[in-house]
Amino acid sequence: MKARLFEKYQQQVKPALVEKRGYKNVHQVPRMEKIVVNMGVSSLLEKTAVEDAAKDLGIITGQKPVICNSRKSIATFKLRKGQPVGCRVTLRRDHMYEFFDRLVSAALPRIRDFRGISRRAFDGRGNYSLGVSDQSIFPEIELDKVKRQQGMDITIVTSAGSDEEAFDLLKLMGMPFAEK
Repeated sequence: MKARLFEKYQQQVKPALVEKRGYKNVHQVPRMEKIVVNMGVSSLLEKTAVEDAAKDLGIITGQKPVICNSRKSIATFKLRKGQPVGCRVTLRRDHMYEFFDRLVSAALPRIRDFRGISRRAFDGRGNYSLGVSDQSIFPEIELDKVKRQQGMDITIVTSAGSDEEAFDLLKLMGMPFAEK
């Protein structure tokens, strides 16, 4: 069974983008390609910090995260080569649409004093990056079992060629952008 948001994209968003932008070919219509969720962990914390972050990220995304190790030693950060520094998950297809749906409808409204997300976080190529300061905004996380607050970076990669096209896509998909 396809994700609810994928059905919305096929039936409502795609025709609206074709009408607004006047695309000649269906392959020109922008779409979401992947969502990358990244949690960086300080190397100064105890050894189980990366495993705890990976466990929380796995619960949030529904996929097993990849542990990222440092590539080189940096003495000022007390970092050694090969030391675990974070974890990440790349979501595609149905998992991506399910995660985006939960992010937009359940997680973002749980942020205190939420008035929308910034319009200026596009990278110039149609990709959007969002920083979340606490993993407890996701309803899957049990607050009693959280050992430490952990933030995450969420990057939405689209096939759009410009920021304006990506903004139209994400706005029609339900992303709550702040008003000017």
